[in-house]
This record gives sequence, structure tokens and C-alpha cells, in this order.
Amino acid sequence: MSGAYRQSRVDIPEVSVQERCSHMGEILHAYDRGEAIMEAQRCLQCSMPYCVQACPITQDCKGYIDMVAQGRFDDAARVTLLGNPLATVLCKSCYHYCEEDCVKGGKGVAIAIRHLKRASLQFGDSDLQYVPMPSRGERVAVVGGGPAGIMATWELCLRGYSVTLYEAQPFLGGQVETIPKYHLDGDELEIDMARFKRFDLKIVTGKRCGVDFTPEQLLADGNLAVFLAIGASASGPLKIPGEELPGVFHALPFLLNANHNPEGFLGRRDRKAIIIGGGDVAMDAARSCIRFFPGQPVTVCYRRSEEEMPASEEEREGMYIEGVKFMPWRAPVRILGKDHVEGLVVARTELGPPDARGKRSVIVLPNTEETIPCDTIIAAVGQVADLRGFPQELDLKTPRGWPEGKASDWATGVEGVFASGNKSIVFAMSAGSRAAEAIDAYLAKKLGRAVIPRPHPFGEPVPVPPPSGYGDPAWSL
Repeated sequence: MSGAYRQSRVDIPEVSVQERCSHMGEILHAYDRGEAIMEAQRCLQCSMPYCVQACPITQDCKGYIDMVAQGRFDDAARVTLLGNPLATVLCKSCYHYCEEDCVKGGKGVAIAIRHLKRASLQFGDSDLQYVPMPSRGERVAVVGGGPAGIMATWELCLRGYSVTLYEAQPFLGGQVETIPKYHLDGDELEIDMARFKRFDLKIVTGKRCGVDFTPEQLLADGNLAVFLAIGASASGPLKIPGEELPGVFHALPFLLNANHNPEGFLGRRDRKAIIIGGGDVAMDAARSCIRFFPGQPVTVCYRRSEEEMPASEEEREGMYIEGVKFMPWRAPVRILGKDHVEGLVVARTELGPPDARGKRSVIVLPNTEETIPCDTIIAAVGQVADLRGFPQELDLKTPRGWPEGKASDWATGVEGVFASGNKSIVFAMSAGSRAAEAIDAYLAKKLGRAVIPRPHPFGEPVPVPPPSGYGDPAWSL
């Protein structure tokens, strides 16, 4: 049977559950060359590439899969990097929306698109340098070194802008740096950023907007535009008694510290942890606790059903097989303890009438409280933007956590300042790409010149054509 008609996926090499839970090492290993070619040959090379349409950055996965199927790994790596400057990060951590729309998934198992991206970079020549247009002598400031900021920087630098990228942390990455090492265990971001060497790019770390400088100061310093890509870096509060007790952590700082300072941050390894929330961040925290606190109970409490959890299927499956206990239909009521967390009181819930958006609300049932003993609670109930020190004149909106300009092009209330972001890494990258296009359009109008389409990332004289058969995207920001 030819590859295109095989329904079964080539198994992805995977560490056993017993071994993986004993350390933070990577779970999934790469295909070898033969396995990658065999898996790629299952692809139907659809005339309408739904996989491409499902990708927020319109990654030409159809193209690189075709190259891998032919054993042309150098060409596959080049196709992969043409539209994806964070490909090394994404080939291990993306939620692979492309695979959800893969035609092969309708009657069998979707093509392992994300893993074939990894094969293209691993076996092809991926040590390439992006080539910018000649310098325009026009400076733009990008605030936020996460996926949205990095993508905007890439787009602007390719167009010949001089960019200064500001990041509050001592390192770039944003939400990338909160991804547990069982997904990203090496220097993936550094590998991707090494392709930026030819850009007119200055990186400033350890400087926080709203504290060390303001957007207006960046404009006064000679930047013609400013892009705020600060994301939703602050954790949402639980709003229950006892939240201030020692032993209560918020998920994003917990994951960041667990990656960068686990020994100094975690201390004892006999913690009994409860994670509150049902998203991917909650799953990351729970699965990390399984590894950090071996042999101890780890419980996830969520106020809705498993079917309503926003976490991806891959993360939910990992939670179960690694031994995390899941308690649905539970809402936190209060945290017990005097000098430290001693337990969490939860109450049972059920669905009530729909809210203004049509989503059914959650009702806490009276007289259903129970206490779960624990000494560590990690809150993963959503993130919000940290806008301390930002001028009110920006008139930012934050309906989904991250700050955005209210205009259709994400322009804020201060001329020349734009703001945007989005949820997962690849969606945030799409937001950064579109913001860079908006900034270029703004400067073109202001300076009386034409808009600059994205030039060929490797300096060729012709633009990169869209993927064959590609139509309108199947998503919206």
C-alpha cells in the first residue's frame, strides 16, 4: 500500500510514562530520516490545503511535507523557515492547529505535521540567515520580547527598519520561557534568534515599560512608531479568602521560576499540590508538579466538565497518563491555613443559564463544600495585562487579557503607538505580523511612500508565493 493510502501514523518515539515522570527531560523524540519520509508520504497533497488555512501564520506545511516525502530535507528546511522565524520553537511546542484540519484525520490519523517540521529542521540545512532590505534609516521600537514582539521585529527588520526590542525579563521569549522543559528542553529560541544576525536590531533586556520608560519617551527618542506586545503577563486572582498565604503560587511565575531557578524556587520536594484551572497553563503546572514532587498527589480542580476544558487534547491526555487526579465540577471557596496553606475548600458546581455571550454560567451549589488537604496551590485561572505605569492616553482595551489598540489596525490613543497580542505562541506571532504590516502602512502614509510587502526572507528578488491552492484562512484574530 502506498504511503498516501496508509491511514496509520508512523509512531512518534516517546519516553515511557515511568521514565518521563522521573525528570524534566523531553517526552517526544524526533523521527529518523526513514520514519519522516514514510510519514510525509502519507500526505495527500490536497489541492485545497486546509492544514495551511488552519495555521495562524499560514505556514506552508503542505510544501515542506512534500519536500520531506521526496527526501529533500534542505529544501524542506528552507520552506519551513520562509514564513516562520520561530520554527525551532514551534516544531516542539505548537498546538498544531494544522493537524486538526488535516484531511487524513477524517478517516484515520492526521499527518504528524508538527513532527515533520522538526524533521525538516533536524535533517535539512537550517543554519540560514535572514536577509533584510537595505536599511531605511527609520527606527521602530518593539516592547515585549515574546512571540508577538519577535515576529513583529522579524517583519520590520526584513523591510529594512532599524528595530530596538525591549524586554522586561533578563531574557527573550515571553510565554515561550514558561513552557516546561519536557516540551522544550534546550536552546530552541537561541537557535531561531541566531538567524536574525544580519538585521539592524538592538535588544535591550531588563527594562520594563511603564517603569524604566514610556511609549511617549520612545517616540521622543527618535522612534517613528512603537509596538506594544507585552501580552498577558500577570496572573488573574482567585478572589477567595486565604489567597495571600505562603504556599499559594500563580501559574506563570511558577512555571517561569521552575524553568530558570527550580532548586531555589521550589525548595521541598514533598509538596501536595492542587492546581486550579482547566487550560493549557494549568496542565503545564500539573504535569510539572508530577515531576517536581515525585510520589506526591497532584490534583487539578476545574469548575466545569472535562469537555469544556480549554486545554488541548494532547495536554489533557498527558495529564491523565502521568497520574494527575482530575476533579471537575469544583469551584474554590477558600484556602485554609494560618502561617501556610493547609487545604483548599471547594464546592460542587453545575451549569446555569447562558450569559451575554451565550456561554452557560457556573452555579456553585450550596451545602456541597469539601476540603482537600494540600500545602501548595497553583492558580491558573487566566492571565491579565500588567499595565502599571502605562499612560491612560493609550486608551487600551483588554477584552481577552492582552492589551490592544482600539482602532482596526491596533493603533492606540497615542499616535504612532500600536498594541496587540493573542493566545498561543503561533496566534501571538500572527498578531505581531499583522501589527508590523499596520505600522508599515502608517509610516508609508506619514512619509509619503508606498507600503512595503514582506520581502523574500533570504534576499531573493521575487516574493514568496502563497502555498499552492491556498484560499482564505479558516481562523480570525
